[in-house]
Amino acid sequence: MDSPTTNQPRPSRRRSGPSIGDVAALAGVSAQTVSRVSTGADVVRPETRERVLAAMEELGYSPNNAARALRMGSFGVLGVIAHRLSRAGESHTIDALVEAARRERFTVNLVDVEDPASTGVDEAVRRLSHQAIDGLVIIRAETVTPETLALPPRLPVVVSDSRFVGHHPAVGADQEGGTRDAIAHLLGLGHRTVHHLAGPLDSGPASQRVTAWRQALEARGREVHEPLRGDWTAASGYALGSRFASDPEVTAVFCANDEMAAGLMLALHELGRRVPEDVSVVGFDDIPLSRYLWPPLTTVKQDFGRIGEELVHLLVEQVRNRAVLADRHILVPTRLVVRRSTGAPRR
Repeated sequence: MDSPTTNQPRPSRRRSGPSIGDVAALAGVSAQTVSRVSTGADVVRPETRERVLAAMEELGYSPNNAARALRMGSFGVLGVIAHRLSRAGESHTIDALVEAARRERFTVNLVDVEDPASTGVDEAVRRLSHQAIDGLVIIRAETVTPETLALPPRLPVVVSDSRFVGHHPAVGADQEGGTRDAIAHLLGLGHRTVHHLAGPLDSGPASQRVTAWRQALEARGREVHEPLRGDWTAASGYALGSRFASDPEVTAVFCANDEMAAGLMLALHELGRRVPEDVSVVGFDDIPLSRYLWPPLTTVKQDFGRIGEELVHLLVEQVRNRAVLADRHILVPTRLVVRRSTGAPRR
């Protein structure tokens, strides 16, 4: 006699985490749209992409990028984190980077970080990690340090910041050399010292230029005045211009970028201080506008095009060849461009 069979309940499978369907339901889109956002496809409307990314973040969903990369070889997508894209330098670097990536058959996913602190950059890294990227470019890490930057393991990274050498490959302009050239030029014209219109405290390049400016003056035994700090905009240079104009001892000003220099020159003109007869002005960057100011601006030229290209080349080398390049540092030279905003001081 056969023993009666009992219906044993099948053990239920526990889900390890949220699914693509969960994300789709929360965002109010199809699973196909979630997949397109994950792979970085550019056919998704920006507002829809933001909604899907927010749902991924809320649910803690991360697509199985490793398996997809094994199937496809690579995603063909590079992530880019930038800060203050409205600045001319960043926009020129991004333009060159996107063009270099296109030549290497990669597209770019860009996140503009409002908060330059480590929490803001970490949040941007998390958002990009929810998408399918082969590697990450960080433009201007600002106050973030190698110790505070949290990155997914084994993700190829390149940083436009020399402080990260030994941790990640880095590309950057010779900030110190460019600053020394500007100060040497002004002192060589006969100015007793050089005042400084500096960038904001949360900027790495601004800090490098302040340090190099101070050291260049101290090395020659010149008086060092406390720098005035702007926010990279022409408006801030204009607002601080009255403080330079009201001091008859100011005969030369080194500005941390061309836009602040443009604002400063307008303020000096309105307050009756002539450039360069009364005050010589030097900028930094050599943006296209600088040659069309009056007088045309003497400035330190950064090669933004080469910086963007080198960032892509270092990242693609890691992605395609699995190369370890943590100690690679490419220092892109700067060049002083002398125009008509500098001259000898009046006796």
